[in-house]
Amino acid sequence: MINIGIIGYGYWGPNLVRNFFAAKDCCVKLVADARTERLQQLGIAFPCISGVRDADNIIYNSDIDAVVIATPVSTHFALARKAIAEGKHVLLEKPMASSVEEAEMLINLAEQKGVLLMVDHTFLYTGAVQKMKQLVEEHELGNIKYLDSTRINLGLFQSDINVLWDLAPHDISILNYIVDERPYSVNATGITHTNNSIENIAYLTINYPSGFIAHFNCSWTSPVKVRMMLIGGDQKMILYNDLEPTEKVKVYDTGYSYSNDEEKKQVLVDYRTGDIHVPKLTTTEALLGMANDFIACVQKKKQPVSSCQLGLDVVRILEASSKSIKHNGREVILEATTVPANHNGHEVLI
Repeated sequence: MINIGIIGYGYWGPNLVRNFFAAKDCCVKLVADARTERLQQLGIAFPCISGVRDADNIIYNSDIDAVVIATPVSTHFALARKAIAEGKHVLLEKPMASSVEEAEMLINLAEQKGVLLMVDHTFLYTGAVQKMKQLVEEHELGNIKYLDSTRINLGLFQSDINVLWDLAPHDISILNYIVDERPYSVNATGITHTNNSIENIAYLTINYPSGFIAHFNCSWTSPVKVRMMLIGGDQKMILYNDLEPTEKVKVYDTGYSYSNDEEKKQVLVDYRTGDIHVPKLTTTEALLGMANDFIACVQKKKQPVSSCQLGLDVVRILEASSKSIKHNGREVILEATTVPANHNGHEVLI
């Protein structure tokens, strides 16, 4: 049995406690939260789990094998570094850290200590995302050309991170999981409508050497809640609507072909519209799948689906997006990537 301690019992913490309580081969021993009222709620929901106010009571407890951290992102690095230094396996909520430097330091420390470091990108464990990855890998869509994501709603305004850092990690993790190609640059724009400098509406574009492109629209100020993603291939296309209760993924046998008319100097486009297929999806709760993956990887010393490297890649894109916003949407080249030969050279290096 793996003994678990969970730090943070706010918005997401209760979901983590519930699913680790139900997971195989583990026992939730302690939950930490500085707020007395939150620990009272824990006692009502899970009277068999002890609550403590200080995270150190979990980190420095020799009976705890693994620590789950569900606190604001600004606290992730300090808490995770202490836990890893104590030889604990660590699961971090998304985003992994506040910067690439912090994320890399945690990864290096975990390697030195021989412990698992994992990031909770829950959507990777949904039946919808698993199916989309399968369809892409089996070339059901042909060559994929674009991914377009919209994740908007009214609130919750965050005080420490902008809307991209809050909402985009979900869809960037899906992108990095599905697409087997590394991006080379990003462009981002955003605006704040409050008295602070934190953007509440933002748009992010991620560029790839092959010409594949990904675009993200995130907002805390929409009158409606939308959770939608399009993946376009040259043979078929996917519509993923996470708010749809049953038919979350639809595969459209729709596409186009084109030819060049040299005489008229025009591009001739032929459109094709076919059937719509709704694949059957697994219905297991994604967060339980994530919890079971974490425990299994601790026991078997293997890499999880939502690895720390994937978490680092998400932070790298988010950090670059912040730099692009500060430079009014200028292109930011991602570290250690190959820039296409036809690149125009207008960029901000990181």
